[in-house]
Amino acid sequence: MRVLVVEDEPELSRVVRDGLVVAGFVVDEAADGVSGLHLAMHVEYDAIVLDLMVPLLDGRSLLRQLRQAKATPVLVLTARDAIGDKVRCLDDGADDYLTKPFLVAELQARVRALTRRGGGRAAPVVEFGDVRIDMSARTVHAGGRLVALTPKEYSLLELLAMRRGTLVTRSTIYEHLWNDADDTLSNVVDVYVSTLRLKLGRGLITTRRGHGYLIT
Repeated sequence: MRVLVVEDEPELSRVVRDGLVVAGFVVDEAADGVSGLHLAMHVEYDAIVLDLMVPLLDGRSLLRQLRQAKATPVLVLTARDAIGDKVRCLDDGADDYLTKPFLVAELQARVRALTRRGGGRAAPVVEFGDVRIDMSARTVHAGGRLVALTPKEYSLLELLAMRRGTLVTRSTIYEHLWNDADDTLSNVVDVYVSTLRLKLGRGLITTRRGHGYLIT
């Protein structure tokens, strides 16, 4: 899953980025509201972590403009803890609100919950036959046994699972699982799909040649 962090304090941005990367997310960063809005409008993010006090364009203005065009889940991350600030942000279209200082574990859990709800899968556990995916623990069982997956293998499986029954194109997979800094090969998605089939069975993921993949 790909997340945008809009935060102008370098050290805090690093803490948020590192915490989300450890949790398996691909992270892009923006240090001001203008560049943050541009990225949010042009990239299909699974969630956005947004500070209110960013330069050039404040967080509330960014949120209001974003909501005119997109429904990307947004977690507001701010030092403002007054009830009035929370109410205004939620009324502007925020999906969640976390005040500073915060625990990284709580940030990770909140972003996981947002990406699940954004994908239409509020429950943390989904099952496909004998395959069981726990999105909170980021674990996968098949036939009752724990299956070891790399972070990218898990992320691909989770993306397909959250869009169950829907064709997911290669371009969508690239956009959600890799950012512009990644040097990926043209057939990298096919390689990961083949590995998942070896570990979880060939019948789990269906290929639509020339289009993409889906779990039915």
